Amino acid sequence: MSKTDLSLYSSCTLDQDGCTACGDVAIPVRVVELIGSDALVEDRVGRRATVAIDFFPEVKPGDALLVHMGVAISRLEEPA
Repeated sequence: MSKTDLSLYSSCTLDQDGCTACGDVAIPVRVVELIGSDALVEDRVGRRATVAIDFFPEVKPGDALLVHMGVAISRLEEPA
């Protein structure tokens, strides 16, 4: 199975578009590592951050998520 291409979902990155003043912006990221109820994630340009995955405890490294204000809010699926 191929990895979901994060650029299909947005051109946003963690360093440029992830601030709290942005309002509705969600950033597509890939899970790098699980750390308890958090995950280390990476955006399309390689920026990393730790985010809460409380809504998606079944995620695993390699999965693609949408993140808003440090919380995973959606899981991205492979395009059909």
